Order: sequence, then C-alpha cells, then structure tokens
Amino acid sequence: MNVIPAIDILDGKCVRLLQGDYSKETIFSDDPIEFAIRWSTFGAKWMHVIDLDGARLGNKVNASIIKNIVNASDCSIQVGGGIRSYDDFKNTLDSGVNRVIVGTIAIKDKLLLKSLIEDYSEELIVSLDSRDGFAQIEGWTESTSLDSFSVIQELAYMGVKRIIYTDVERDGTNSGINFKSIEKIINNLHIPVIVAGGVTTLDDIKNLKSCGAEGAIIGRALFDGKIDLKEAMSIVV
Repeated sequence: MNVIPAIDILDGKCVRLLQGDYSKETIFSDDPIEFAIRWSTFGAKWMHVIDLDGARLGNKVNASIIKNIVNASDCSIQVGGGIRSYDDFKNTLDSGVNRVIVGTIAIKDKLLLKSLIEDYSEELIVSLDSRDGFAQIEGWTESTSLDSFSVIQELAYMGVKRIIYTDVERDGTNSGINFKSIEKIINNLHIPVIVAGGVTTLDDIKNLKSCGAEGAIIGRALFDGKIDLKEAMSIVV
C-alpha cells in the first residue's frame, strides 16, 4: 500500500479545507513547492496534488505551480481539479504528471469518460467524493441524489481501473476513517481503491492496509504533525 501525501492548492497557497468547505481553509504555506520537496525528500513514492481553484471554477488555474511541483519532486504525481475536457486531461498528462484525476465528468459526461477509459485507462483515476452516502461534484460544492456505492459500481463496470474514495464529511477533520463504507467498497469492487478523508493515525493506515486499500491519501494529519510520514511509510513496506 502507498502512503500518499496531499497538497491542495488554493489562490496559489498550500491549504487544507474543512469538509471541503472553501470558507474554512487553513493556510500551511504560501509556497506549495516547499511541501512537495519535503515529502519527496522523506521518500514518498506518490504525491496527490489538487487544484482547488480549478475544481471549483471548472478550469485549470494552478497549472504552472503544478508543473513546478513536477519538476521539483522525485516522486510520481497524481493531479486533479478542473479537468473538464479531453484536452484538459491530455494537457495535464503532458505536463509530466503520472496520473490524472477526474470527478465531475465521471458523473456528468459519460461519453467523455468512455473516451478517457479507452485512451488512458492506466493514467486515469476517478475520484468519487461522498457526503452522507451521495456523490458530490464541482469541487464538492454541489450534491447529487446519486448513491455513492452505485456510482462506483457503474464506474467499474464501464472499465475504470482505479478509484479514489473520499468521505467528504471526514476530510480535514482528523476524525478517522469510515471503515464500514470503505470495506464495503473494497470487498465488492475488485479494482484498486485509494482512500482519502479522515486518515488521522497510524492505526488508520494499518487498518487500510489490512482491508486491502491500494493507498491512503494523508493531508491535514501530516501538516498538523499527527502522522509522521516516514513512520507511516515504514508500516506499509
């Protein structure tokens, strides 16, 4: 299992939101590259980078910063936020990242998703963001009436090869993982699942490894010092 540090970019700064609420941000650095270099130096194999401005506005706002992160880091990078077209996806991949994350289009544009599956199945990750059991879109600013588990099953049936599952209610709260939902997804999906939202302790990481998660994305718990990245990575070796 991979331990994956998260870097969320808003207004050019490295931030964390509380439960995806843009009005409840904590700024950790004016320079996201600072943390990209730190996590890379600590030995992270993957890094999770999200353009929060792009996710909310529907276009790539922080592409230049992300490009600088790619150049400054030695680890593989998965990027999301504001990917709303085939060209957005291709251009993001061409910037040097290893995987591109889509969320909104997986719900709203199945034809585009099908094209991405056909052309970039290995580089594509679909992020399913869930609140109260229902899928969220548009950078977590819009709720749907779609059952999250049913959406995930449909995505797997379409040929999506990798999912990020985020419990929005727990994201940024340091409240721990919703293992009941995660185990249900992993036990029934049979494709790699990366978990985000609430990973707070080393026990969370141990439990995610035990239940078969491919990765654990860690944000606030790293920035707050609740999890030591090197120690976390030693658990999953």
